Amino acid sequence: MNIGEVLAELKEHFPQISASKIRFLEEKGLVTPRRTAAGYRKYTDADVDRLRFILALQRDQYLPLKVIKDYLDAVDRGEHPESLPGGLTLTPRSVSDQLAQELAGHTRPLTRAELQGISGAGSGLLESLEQYGMISADENGRYSEHCLKAVRSAVILADHGLEPRHLRPFRAAADRELGLIEQATAPLATRRDSAAGARRAEAARELSEACLGLHSALVAAAVADLDT
Repeated sequence: MNIGEVLAELKEHFPQISASKIRFLEEKGLVTPRRTAAGYRKYTDADVDRLRFILALQRDQYLPLKVIKDYLDAVDRGEHPESLPGGLTLTPRSVSDQLAQELAGHTRPLTRAELQGISGAGSGLLESLEQYGMISADENGRYSEHCLKAVRSAVILADHGLEPRHLRPFRAAADRELGLIEQATAPLATRRDSAAGARRAEAARELSEACLGLHSALVAAAVADLDT
């Protein structure tokens, strides 16, 4: 297959996939398509399965590429590495489209009724979360898995008396962190090679994980002090 045919294979379950993303994964050594005598890339079914495996782990398990690459390198050497975080021990070939969706309970975009039913939120809570910019629907009126996570968290907070209006600092903090990430990755946006966009997205992913880790550590430390 050429890269256009590979994209067609992956687009249904990974709509954000692009040629630059695939070339970036090749640059990082995660996939190695064979080359024709003229230098054109040719991908096999096994390459597509491998890409599906990588993309599913990134999307559903939020694993950094280095962790995924170390695992795949071990598999390529014929080793049987310890399970990935989350207990996943599958080889790339064994990951199907269906399983890719189920790696961490990934769901398709939800209607408002589905979002309310799955999360257990009342309609008033959803309206307030939208009003304060905590969640928003896409152009088709559907909600992402990120919205589902936000609503589930809001339901728990509401049970403890914290209403959406109390959660505005979270929106403000997220916007500030996003600003830092955009500033830190801005130099990558000036590059003009085919993998530049994917390279910046991966750097942003790593930075966001670091921000979340720092935030969690600071809050956890303060909560621990409440018990002293």
